[in-house]
Amino acid sequence: MGDYDDDTAFLGQSGPYFWTTFFLLNVVFVSTGFNGLYIVFVGAAPKHHCLIPDVNLTEEWRDAIIPFTIVDGEEVQSQCSRYKIDVVRNLSAQGYIPGREVNLTTLEQEGCLDGWNYSKEIYQSTIVTEWDLVCDNQWKVPFASSSLFVGYLIGSLVSGQLSDRFGRKKVVFMSLGVQCLSVLLQSFSHSWRMFCIMYLWVGASQISLYISAFVLGTEVLSKTMRVLFTTLGAFLFYCIGYMTLPWIAYGIREWRTLVAVLSTTSLINFPLWWFIPESPRWLMTQGRVKEAEAIVREAASKNKVQAPPVIFKESEELPLFKTYTMLDILKSKNLRCITLMCLLLWMAINIGYFGLSLNTSNLSGNPFVNCFLSATTEVPAYIVSTWLLKTCPRRVLLSLFLIIGGGVLLLIQFIPDTLHNVALALEMTGKFGFTMAFSIVYIYTAEIYPTVLRNIGMGMCSSAARVGSITAPYVIFLGFAVDQKKKKCITNAAIVNPPIPCEAHSDGQALSL
Repeated sequence: MGDYDDDTAFLGQSGPYFWTTFFLLNVVFVSTGFNGLYIVFVGAAPKHHCLIPDVNLTEEWRDAIIPFTIVDGEEVQSQCSRYKIDVVRNLSAQGYIPGREVNLTTLEQEGCLDGWNYSKEIYQSTIVTEWDLVCDNQWKVPFASSSLFVGYLIGSLVSGQLSDRFGRKKVVFMSLGVQCLSVLLQSFSHSWRMFCIMYLWVGASQISLYISAFVLGTEVLSKTMRVLFTTLGAFLFYCIGYMTLPWIAYGIREWRTLVAVLSTTSLINFPLWWFIPESPRWLMTQGRVKEAEAIVREAASKNKVQAPPVIFKESEELPLFKTYTMLDILKSKNLRCITLMCLLLWMAINIGYFGLSLNTSNLSGNPFVNCFLSATTEVPAYIVSTWLLKTCPRRVLLSLFLIIGGGVLLLIQFIPDTLHNVALALEMTGKFGFTMAFSIVYIYTAEIYPTVLRNIGMGMCSSAARVGSITAPYVIFLGFAVDQKKKKCITNAAIVNPPIPCEAHSDGQALSL
């Protein structure tokens, strides 16, 4: 099997066959860009405050019933509390005027017992507004995001075994079908639980599609085209879908309609079944040499070159149709060491990449523009990585851009809150670094595993990466939790007369830590 490239060298390094296959495989990746990060918009939390029921209140009291808190030096309405409705109704009935005759900070507060009012300035509806995933239920949003990455974990483990047994091509199109169906069913979710279950299926099918198509491309294309495919090709076409996503979301502000529309993006790929070939390398490992030769001869015909009478030597056939598993990787000391290093790399890169990608809707400014900028940042990263991979060692590049990505994010901690544009620029620079590392680690990992273990190795590394990506939404949620602590602390301090610092409250102890 090590002589496959030599035996097919007569095909050349480019030509109509390779370019057609290159383009068709890359088209498949566009749908993964559409369906990977729509939770940024579907799970967005608009501005909100407690719903005030239709009770007899004066206009002054209706405007004053929501307490104010200090956020980043600005006074904003509390999102999770209101002044007790019975107390306010009695004061309103007695003719008292809030602020002048009544000190609002002395009034007792209560939670949003009647629900919430949500701003429709940006979104008409999201899963947050439909199922009230705010305040005490705020944790359900990152849980929903994590369910996608749990699906990634499951799909990474299963896809390698399936494609090694049934073939790369079959698993690619099976994953397309499951992705289309699960996204469509998700748009009909009647509860948050159903949404999470369907999102798990979306993640499993999407990563299975991505890995199988990625491995198929590395095995079908020539050496020169392989580097182009695994860097500029696969990632750039994914980025095309990712860049298009915010503009689709901008035009469709209702989450169910948005998800239903996104499910149709997979349908255009099914006719590609008749144009994308199976991997000749995989066919060789299964002893199906005649089928592999038929594909190579068709490639020769399209490239207008003459194929030799015998393409593969008899000795290249495997005498037994051996099925490889993850245990085969553990048998070799060298492969064990390689796998351990790859697991750590994939985990670290995915925490940074997905953490920054999911955080775009929380940045100051327009969420659609921020998401587009985040996606656009990846384009130069993929182009530069393609150029650098031709001349520079993989390990040096990977180390350099991991340092850039992590180092720049550390600098953000020292940027004042007023310099939003500087913080945004640094975050996009960090995204650039992690994207570079993301594109490099894919080709680096694919190159160091042998053919019969490549898909399993890629699947194991991708599975380890999901452990990191599963935690990414909670890293973002941790920031929200600290903000909520601050808001609660400031509000409680305002009620006490005279006000006392937050550190003196029992809640402030956790905040101080």
